[in-house]
Amino acid sequence: MLRMQNLSKVYRTHLIETHALRGFEIHVREGEFVTVTGPSGSGKTTFLNIAGLLEEFNGGEYLLDGVTVQGMDDNARSRLRNEKLGFIFQGFNLIPDLSLFDNVDVPLRYRGYGRAERKERIEQALSQVGLASRMRHFPAELSGGQQQRVAIARALAGSPRLLLADEPTGNLDSHMARSVMELLEEINANGTTILMVTHDPELAQRAQRNVHIVDGQVSDLVRSTPSLYAPHSVATAAA
Repeated sequence: MLRMQNLSKVYRTHLIETHALRGFEIHVREGEFVTVTGPSGSGKTTFLNIAGLLEEFNGGEYLLDGVTVQGMDDNARSRLRNEKLGFIFQGFNLIPDLSLFDNVDVPLRYRGYGRAERKERIEQALSQVGLASRMRHFPAELSGGQQQRVAIARALAGSPRLLLADEPTGNLDSHMARSVMELLEEINANGTTILMVTHDPELAQRAQRNVHIVDGQVSDLVRSTPSLYAPHSVATAAA
Protein backbone atom coordinates (compact mmCIF):
# COMPACT_ATOMS: atom_id res chain seq x y z
CA MET A 1 0.00 0.00 0.00
CA LEU A 2 2.72 2.46 1.06
CA ARG A 3 6.44 1.85 0.74
CA MET A 4 9.32 4.25 1.40
CA GLN A 5 12.94 3.24 0.88
CA ASN A 6 16.04 5.25 1.83
CA LEU A 7 13.92 8.41 1.93
CA SER A 8 15.53 11.73 2.84
CA LYS A 9 14.16 15.18 3.54
CA VAL A 10 16.38 18.20 4.15
CA TYR A 11 15.29 21.71 5.15
CA ARG A 12 17.79 24.41 4.20
CA THR A 13 18.21 28.02 5.19
CA HIS A 14 21.13 30.30 4.41
CA LEU A 15 23.10 29.05 7.39
CA ILE A 16 21.51 25.80 8.55
CA GLU A 17 20.82 22.43 6.96
CA THR A 18 18.39 20.23 8.91
CA HIS A 19 17.93 16.57 8.05
CA ALA A 20 14.31 15.84 8.99
CA LEU A 21 14.39 12.31 7.52
CA ARG A 22 17.43 10.22 6.57
CA GLY A 23 17.57 6.64 5.34
CA PHE A 24 13.90 6.40 6.20
CA GLU A 25 12.22 3.08 5.38
CA ILE A 26 8.70 1.83 6.04
CA HIS A 27 6.22 -0.54 4.43
CA VAL A 28 2.53 -0.31 5.31
CA ARG A 29 0.50 -3.17 3.87
CA GLU A 30 -3.04 -2.84 2.62
CA GLY A 31 -5.54 -3.23 5.46
CA GLU A 32 -3.09 -2.48 8.27
CA PHE A 33 -3.58 -0.07 11.14
CA VAL A 34 -0.15 1.39 11.94
CA THR A 35 0.61 3.98 14.61
CA VAL A 36 3.67 6.24 14.51
CA THR A 37 5.29 7.52 17.70
CA GLY A 38 8.44 9.40 18.62
CA PRO A 39 9.70 12.44 20.53
CA SER A 40 8.97 16.00 19.45
CA GLY A 41 11.08 16.95 16.44
CA SER A 42 11.78 13.33 15.47
CA GLY A 43 10.29 13.66 11.97
CA LYS A 44 6.79 12.25 12.51
CA THR A 45 4.95 15.20 10.97
CA THR A 46 7.40 15.47 8.08
CA PHE A 47 6.88 11.78 7.36
CA LEU A 48 3.09 12.15 7.45
CA ASN A 49 3.19 15.22 5.18
CA ILE A 50 5.30 13.35 2.64
CA ALA A 51 3.04 10.30 2.89
CA GLY A 52 0.08 12.61 2.24
CA LEU A 53 1.77 14.18 -0.81
CA LEU A 54 1.75 17.56 0.95
CA GLU A 55 5.56 17.86 0.91
CA GLU A 56 8.21 16.72 -1.53
CA PHE A 57 11.32 14.79 -0.51
CA ASN A 58 14.95 15.06 -1.55
CA GLY A 59 15.98 11.48 -2.19
CA GLY A 60 14.89 7.86 -2.04
CA GLU A 61 11.78 6.11 -3.28
CA TYR A 62 8.11 6.41 -2.36
CA LEU A 63 5.42 4.13 -3.81
CA LEU A 64 1.77 4.78 -2.96
CA ASP A 65 -0.55 1.94 -3.91
CA GLY A 66 1.98 0.83 -6.52
CA VAL A 67 2.43 4.31 -8.03
CA THR A 68 5.88 5.93 -7.98
CA VAL A 69 5.54 9.40 -6.47
CA GLN A 70 8.92 10.97 -7.20
CA GLY A 71 8.98 13.13 -10.32
CA MET A 72 5.25 13.87 -10.29
CA ASP A 73 4.13 17.43 -10.99
CA ASP A 74 1.67 19.24 -8.71
CA ASN A 75 -1.39 18.28 -10.77
CA ALA A 76 -0.50 14.59 -10.79
CA ARG A 77 0.15 14.65 -7.04
CA SER A 78 -3.20 16.34 -6.42
CA ARG A 79 -5.03 13.75 -8.50
CA LEU A 80 -3.32 10.88 -6.68
CA ARG A 81 -4.03 12.49 -3.30
CA ASN A 82 -7.72 12.92 -4.15
CA GLU A 83 -8.03 9.35 -5.43
CA LYS A 84 -6.19 7.52 -2.65
CA LEU A 85 -5.98 9.55 0.55
CA GLY A 86 -8.09 10.88 3.39
CA PHE A 87 -6.88 13.18 6.18
CA ILE A 88 -7.83 13.63 9.84
CA PHE A 89 -6.20 16.42 11.85
CA GLN A 90 -5.92 17.18 15.56
CA GLY A 91 -7.81 20.47 15.20
CA PHE A 92 -10.89 19.11 13.35
CA ASN A 93 -10.70 21.99 10.79
CA LEU A 94 -14.48 22.29 10.50
CA ILE A 95 -16.03 25.46 9.05
CA PRO A 96 -18.10 26.93 11.90
CA ASP A 97 -20.85 28.57 9.84
CA LEU A 98 -21.55 25.44 7.78
CA SER A 99 -23.74 22.53 8.88
CA LEU A 100 -22.24 19.07 9.32
CA PHE A 101 -23.71 18.09 5.95
CA ASP A 102 -22.08 21.05 4.22
CA ASN A 103 -18.73 20.52 6.00
CA VAL A 104 -18.55 17.00 4.62
CA ASP A 105 -19.71 18.29 1.23
CA VAL A 106 -16.89 20.80 0.72
CA PRO A 107 -14.10 18.40 -0.40
CA LEU A 108 -16.57 16.39 -2.50
CA ARG A 109 -17.41 19.52 -4.49
CA TYR A 110 -13.71 20.01 -5.23
CA ARG A 111 -13.57 16.43 -6.50
CA GLY A 112 -16.35 17.13 -8.98
CA TYR A 113 -19.00 14.69 -7.76
CA GLY A 114 -22.58 15.41 -8.84
CA ARG A 115 -25.22 16.52 -6.35
CA ALA A 116 -26.94 13.13 -6.01
CA GLU A 117 -23.70 11.24 -5.47
CA ARG A 118 -22.47 13.84 -2.96
CA LYS A 119 -25.70 13.53 -0.97
CA GLU A 120 -25.44 9.75 -0.88
CA ARG A 121 -21.79 9.85 0.19
CA ILE A 122 -22.41 12.46 2.90
CA GLU A 123 -25.36 10.64 4.41
CA GLN A 124 -23.51 7.33 4.37
CA ALA A 125 -20.37 8.81 5.98
CA LEU A 126 -22.28 10.65 8.73
CA SER A 127 -24.29 7.50 9.41
CA GLN A 128 -21.07 5.50 9.69
CA VAL A 129 -19.79 7.80 12.45
CA GLY A 130 -23.15 7.87 14.26
CA LEU A 131 -24.19 11.43 13.40
CA ALA A 132 -26.84 10.94 10.70
CA SER A 133 -29.54 12.52 12.88
CA ARG A 134 -27.47 15.69 13.40
CA MET A 135 -26.35 16.44 9.86
CA ARG A 136 -28.12 19.85 9.86
CA HIS A 137 -26.48 20.90 13.13
CA PHE A 138 -23.44 23.17 13.32
CA PRO A 139 -20.01 22.36 14.80
CA ALA A 140 -20.54 24.58 17.85
CA GLU A 141 -23.51 22.42 18.83
CA LEU A 142 -21.31 19.33 19.16
CA SER A 143 -18.82 18.01 21.69
CA GLY A 144 -15.14 17.73 20.76
CA GLY A 145 -15.48 14.01 20.17
CA GLN A 146 -18.47 14.54 17.89
CA GLN A 147 -16.60 17.21 15.94
CA GLN A 148 -13.75 14.76 15.36
CA ARG A 149 -16.30 12.23 14.13
CA VAL A 150 -17.48 14.79 11.58
CA ALA A 151 -13.86 15.26 10.48
CA ILE A 152 -13.59 11.48 10.08
CA ALA A 153 -16.84 11.42 8.08
CA ARG A 154 -15.46 14.17 5.83
CA ALA A 155 -12.41 12.00 5.12
CA LEU A 156 -14.45 8.83 4.61
CA ALA A 157 -16.86 10.43 2.15
CA GLY A 158 -14.13 10.38 -0.49
CA SER A 159 -13.63 6.59 -0.10
CA PRO A 160 -9.87 6.78 0.62
CA ARG A 161 -7.64 3.73 0.30
CA LEU A 162 -5.36 5.16 3.00
CA LEU A 163 -6.46 7.30 5.94
CA LEU A 164 -3.76 9.55 7.45
CA ALA A 165 -4.47 10.76 10.98
CA ASP A 166 -2.29 13.35 12.74
CA GLU A 167 -2.89 13.22 16.52
CA PRO A 168 -6.66 12.76 15.99
CA THR A 169 -7.29 12.41 19.74
CA GLY A 170 -4.88 15.14 20.87
CA ASN A 171 -7.63 17.65 21.74
CA LEU A 172 -9.94 15.11 23.40
CA ASP A 173 -10.31 13.80 26.94
CA SER A 174 -9.51 10.14 27.56
CA HIS A 175 -13.12 8.94 27.22
CA MET A 176 -13.65 10.71 23.89
CA ALA A 177 -10.21 9.59 22.69
CA ARG A 178 -11.11 5.94 23.29
CA SER A 179 -14.41 6.46 21.47
CA VAL A 180 -12.68 7.93 18.42
CA MET A 181 -10.09 5.15 18.49
CA GLU A 182 -12.84 2.52 18.53
CA LEU A 183 -14.39 4.19 15.49
CA LEU A 184 -11.05 4.14 13.65
CA GLU A 185 -10.66 0.46 14.51
CA GLU A 186 -14.07 -0.27 13.03
CA ILE A 187 -13.18 1.67 9.87
CA ASN A 188 -9.96 -0.32 9.59
CA ALA A 189 -11.87 -3.59 10.06
CA ASN A 190 -14.00 -2.58 7.08
CA GLY A 191 -10.89 -2.49 4.88
CA THR A 192 -9.41 1.03 5.07
CA THR A 193 -5.68 1.22 5.73
CA ILE A 194 -4.87 3.67 8.55
CA LEU A 195 -1.61 5.41 9.42
CA MET A 196 -1.88 7.42 12.64
CA VAL A 197 0.63 9.66 14.42
CA THR A 198 -0.01 9.72 18.17
CA HIS A 199 1.73 10.66 21.42
CA ASP A 200 -0.53 8.37 23.48
CA PRO A 201 1.21 5.04 24.21
CA GLU A 202 -2.07 3.38 25.18
CA LEU A 203 -3.63 4.17 21.81
CA ALA A 204 -0.42 3.29 19.97
CA GLN A 205 -0.46 -0.20 21.42
CA ARG A 206 -4.02 -0.80 20.22
CA ALA A 207 -2.92 -0.72 16.58
CA GLN A 208 -1.58 -3.75 14.74
CA ARG A 209 1.90 -2.19 14.55
CA ASN A 210 3.68 0.71 16.19
CA VAL A 211 6.53 2.38 14.28
CA HIS A 212 8.85 4.48 16.45
CA ILE A 213 10.81 7.35 14.86
CA VAL A 214 13.91 8.98 16.35
CA ASP A 215 16.09 11.60 14.64
CA GLY A 216 14.40 11.11 11.27
CA GLN A 217 14.87 7.34 11.16
CA VAL A 218 12.75 4.34 12.05
CA SER A 219 14.13 3.28 15.42
CA ASP A 220 12.12 0.10 15.83
CA LEU A 221 9.00 -1.69 14.68
CA VAL A 222 6.95 -2.76 17.67
CA ARG A 223 4.40 -5.47 16.98
CA SER A 224 1.23 -4.72 18.96
CA THR A 225 -1.50 -7.06 20.09
CA PRO A 226 -4.16 -7.07 17.36
CA SER A 227 -7.16 -4.86 18.05
CA LEU A 228 -10.50 -6.36 18.94
CA TYR A 229 -11.74 -5.14 15.56
CA ALA A 230 -8.71 -6.17 13.48
CA PRO A 231 -9.36 -8.85 10.84
CA HIS A 232 -7.38 -12.03 11.61
CA SER A 233 -5.95 -12.21 8.09
CA VAL A 234 -4.51 -8.70 8.31
CA ALA A 235 -2.98 -9.25 11.74
CA THR A 236 -1.31 -12.43 10.50
CA ALA A 237 0.08 -10.72 7.40
CA ALA A 238 1.62 -7.95 9.50
CA ALA A 239 3.46 -10.34 11.79
